[in-house]
Amino acid sequence: MKAIAMTRPLPIDDPEALVELELDAPEPGPRDLRVRVEAVSVNPVDTKLRRAPAVTGTQAGGAAPAPKVLGYDAAGVVDAVGAEVTGFRPGDAVYYAGDVSRPGSNAQFQLVDERLVARKPESLDFAQAAALPLTAITAWELLFERMPYAFDGGGEGKTLLVIGGAGGVGSLAIQLARLAGFAVVATASREETVAWCRELGADHVIDHRQPLAPQLQALGLEAVDAAINLADTDRYWDALGELLAPQGHLGLIVEPSGALRIGDPYKAKCIGIHWEMMFTRPRLRTADMDEQGRILARVAELVDGGRLRGTLGETLSPIGADTLREAHRRLESGRTIGKLVVAGW
Repeated sequence: MKAIAMTRPLPIDDPEALVELELDAPEPGPRDLRVRVEAVSVNPVDTKLRRAPAVTGTQAGGAAPAPKVLGYDAAGVVDAVGAEVTGFRPGDAVYYAGDVSRPGSNAQFQLVDERLVARKPESLDFAQAAALPLTAITAWELLFERMPYAFDGGGEGKTLLVIGGAGGVGSLAIQLARLAGFAVVATASREETVAWCRELGADHVIDHRQPLAPQLQALGLEAVDAAINLADTDRYWDALGELLAPQGHLGLIVEPSGALRIGDPYKAKCIGIHWEMMFTRPRLRTADMDEQGRILARVAELVDGGRLRGTLGETLSPIGADTLREAHRRLESGRTIGKLVVAGW
């Protein structure tokens, strides 16, 4: 099968950063689906792993480093199933984010545990569906499992601040929070990203490049009940400690670059600090890893019911080394809106 892989960490402008290879098609384990991949989404985790020295290593005998296939968002068709699979059969159209510890979706065929998979929303094509899994799971787990809010009415009477509203996770978080009843204030800094956040349902949009407190005060908000920082944990740490209401909650997904003070005002206000890493369940094989399949099934229902819209910003084609390098380059520019997908072989 054709696959696109990295063999060593390189800047994306190097033509060897991602290369096309011929690999053997994998054989499903007991709980695995083998999926014929039709479309993949590119996420920050792809670019971070591509640059990480520890991702590949020299093989025994000093051979060249083993190739690492990236890609952690996909939509495709089940091609084969393992002996213990009960929920899917060949021919099913599915979508999923997969497991960061296994070979990724930048290949014609990928193995994925059935517990992490759901049937693709019927109203979306493969490219549109591939834009959703990782960011939908991240936003859902953060808001409704890590933070103490229920999807059904848990945000009623509360205000949520979303830092990084036009990104992939932010695009889903705005919508899910609105469905849960929150009043949503999103941040964006460009005319097109402000418009994107408003289209997704944000009640207000403020500029994250400017001090947040005066902008919130201009909206009549002295404090917010909850915030999710999807952009820069260090940069907004002090400001959010001041802006969050007593007994408020802060959700985070980005590793800080250094130590953070978690005492006052966080301690004085009893602010809950909640980390989300959507690969925790599959990578550590937690007892509840099938929750990710259930989340995606619920998201598909919301999409097909017209309550949740897709977040595809742009599609590149075909799936190949040149196209994926371009997708990485655009993502690393920090100027993408919504999700960037690569589709078709």
